[in-house]
Amino acid sequence: MFVYGTGMSADAATPGTPAPPRPMMVLIAGPYRSGTGDDPALMAANLERLEEAAWPVFAAGHVPVIGERVALPVLRSAGSTVFDPLAEQVLYPTAERLLQHCDAVLRLPGASRGADQDVAIVRERGLPVYHHVDELPVRGSTMAG
Repeated sequence: MFVYGTGMSADAATPGTPAPPRPMMVLIAGPYRSGTGDDPALMAANLERLEEAAWPVFAAGHVPVIGERVALPVLRSAGSTVFDPLAEQVLYPTAERLLQHCDAVLRLPGASRGADQDVAIVRERGLPVYHHVDELPVRGSTMAG
């Protein structure tokens, strides 16, 4: 099983912080292309790790968002792939646009320029950055929404 982090971070919410009044939209950020040498199998494994964090975020009563799951169809519909120059004009801007609607970031381990940019953006906005799913505030009856 994938381990998301190792405990509370300095910039995450203080333990015991009340849950927000509505579900948070949480961008799950971590390596996608970084460290893969552009190997499609390794990139798919990185995407799978991002997806593994989605259920715990949802179970805590929030809405998980993975930027690559928004950006990749945009690239495909433009007749492009992550290996084309257009990718730089789609992947990072998509994350930036998504972050205008997000309430927090869950930063998974691993080197990633894009994930680091996501963290910088939300910190600039004064929003929380979590490094472990256990840091997310849990909303009451999480399955009822």
